[in-house]
Amino acid sequence: MASADALQQAIDGEDLRAETMVVLDLQQLQFIDSTGLRVILAALERCRERGQKFAVTPGSQQVRRLLSLTGVAEHLPTIAAADGVLA
Repeated sequence: MASADALQQAIDGEDLRAETMVVLDLQQLQFIDSTGLRVILAALERCRERGQKFAVTPGSQQVRRLLSLTGVAEHLPTIAAADGVLA
């Protein structure tokens, strides 16, 4: 919840509009709640609206489990790591 607004603002911001792909790096994320899930799904939808590709990197075991249990993981393209993707 603490960083959900910042993530939403970054996704909606002008800086990402010109990118062809947006990768949300979850590797250091240890906890996520329904607010975070909502923001991730909103980011996916926003990228689709703008014609951008969207992917996430795997988070902690707890994060991966929650994404799986809620069915969100089925909708999120996942890549191994964000390093080098935007190079």
